[in-house]
Amino acid sequence: MSDDGTIDDRSALELVGLSADGLADVALPDLRVARDSAVATETGLSYLRRLVQAPLDMVRGELERRASGERGDLAALVDDLPRILSEHSGGGGGRLPQSLEPSTVDPVLKAELDVITDGGMKVALLPNASDDELVALAGELDGLERRVSLRRRTLHRTIDLLNAELARRYGSGELTPEGALADATPDSAD
Repeated sequence: MSDDGTIDDRSALELVGLSADGLADVALPDLRVARDSAVATETGLSYLRRLVQAPLDMVRGELERRASGERGDLAALVDDLPRILSEHSGGGGGRLPQSLEPSTVDPVLKAELDVITDGGMKVALLPNASDDELVALAGELDGLERRVSLRRRTLHRTIDLLNAELARRYGSGELTPEGALADATPDSAD
């Protein structure tokens, strides 16, 4: 990724073992496999991001409650969950996943979430945590969410590049809909 936040094509394609220079030479089945792999990985990261956002929103909700002078308890936290969790549920600029259930979730990032939240136990103990503990937990969760989001954005670029290559092949006549259908695997669609 560059300094201005853009994701370079080289890095995006390296995620699926391809290079921008040789993309035109990649066989159609390999191009489809790379794209399907990127989509599956992105779906897993999208799911993981939601898993990170829920406790992060809960920690922020507890900090807001305290900032307003309220000292909550677990019952108050549970009562406030619908409001807390709905604040970031709509209007996002993200892509809709092609599948709601991920086939794989990055085990390293999932393990990091489990360590940060102590397997979810820290969320149950939010009302008993000190302000400093809440701020630290929010910082750790925010950092993890940012890393997951960056990887997702990089995979979005990967998918865009692979789809653009497929479109280029169709546009140039190198690939025809009939030929693509004949070569397609049963679970792959362009």
